[in-house]
Amino acid sequence: MSENTTRRGLLKGALGAAVAGSMGLVGWLAGEEGRPSGVTLRPPGALGEEAFLSACTRCFKCSSACPNDCIETFDLRAGLGKAFTPYIKARTSGCVLCGECAAVCPTGALKPFVASREGWLASVAMGTARVNKEMCFSYHGRTCGACYQACPLAGMAMKIGVFETPIVIAENCVGCGLCEQACLHLPQAIRVVPNRSGLPMPGRAGEDRPNNVVARKPA
Repeated sequence: MSENTTRRGLLKGALGAAVAGSMGLVGWLAGEEGRPSGVTLRPPGALGEEAFLSACTRCFKCSSACPNDCIETFDLRAGLGKAFTPYIKARTSGCVLCGECAAVCPTGALKPFVASREGWLASVAMGTARVNKEMCFSYHGRTCGACYQACPLAGMAMKIGVFETPIVIAENCVGCGLCEQACLHLPQAIRVVPNRSGLPMPGRAGEDRPNNVVARKPA
C-alpha cells in the first residue's frame, strides 16, 4: 500500500468521523436525539401515555397546584388528542417532585406518591437523564457540576467523576429534569428522555404497571 493511499484512507476516516459527529450534534440540537418525536415528559406519577390521555379530564388542577410553575398545558396545535393535557418542559423549569399535582388529580391520571427519596424511587419514573459528553463542560476539563448539585437524588441517580463529570445511574433516575434546567451549557448538554408506554425504563420490569409507577425497594 502506497503512502498516498494510506493518507487518503486516514483522511476519509477522519472526514467520516467528523461528519458522523456533526450529524449527531445536529440531531441533539434539534431535539431528535434523546427525545423521540411526539414523546412527552408528563408530570410525576402519570400513567402510561395511552391510559393517561384516557384518564386525564383536562381540568388544569395539576398545573394550578404546582408550586414551581413547571407544569404547562398543550394548546390545540398539539392536536385534539393532547390538547390541554399537562407536560413539563424541563429546560424551562424542572419538577421539584413535591407531589402536589398528583394529590389533586381527581381521576388517577396522576398517581399520588410520597415526597421523599424512598417515595420517588418507588413511584416516580418520568424519564431518564442523558448526557452529551461532546457538549458537557466537565467532560472537557472545565469543571462544572451544576447538574449534580441540582439532582434531588445526587449520589444515587447521578454520581460525579474527575472534573465533576456527570454519570447518570439510569435505574435510579426519576426524570425530574432539574439537571436539564440547571445545565450551564447552551444548548443544554443533559436532557431527559421521557418514559412512555411500551418502553420500560432501563432495569425496570412490568409492562402492565402504569408507565410512571414502578415497584422498587427503598435504598
